[in-house]
Amino acid sequence: VQLQASGGGLVQAGGSLTLSCAASGSIFSGNDMGWYRQAPGNERELVAEITSYGSTNYAYSVRDRSTISRDIAKNTVNLQMNNLKPEDTAIYYCARRIAGRSGYDFWGQGTQVTVSS
Repeated sequence: VQLQASGGGLVQAGGSLTLSCAASGSIFSGNDMGWYRQAPGNERELVAEITSYGSTNYAYSVRDRSTISRDIAKNTVNLQMNNLKPEDTAIYYCARRIAGRSGYDFWGQGTQVTVSS
């Protein structure tokens, strides 16, 4: 499995971005997918996740302005974020968790999101 994240960049506060995680091979069957982020000096935190059954879960700080989705045909997991805030600035990572297990065990490289005020 390989995960390739893209879509980051510099955006003004209030703007929007869609991050995309492209997976090699069939990634969705039996796997949950998540987006994490890590800001300088902070621990990595979960932003959003989507289970193999399509259930979603969001961090409280983004739940009203973010949508995680899967494109099965393209083998991608996308994270759309609206009304971005400077505190959303971080490196964003996509990850895989085998369904039924407790932790994410496979990570892609990150994509930088910078939100200017």
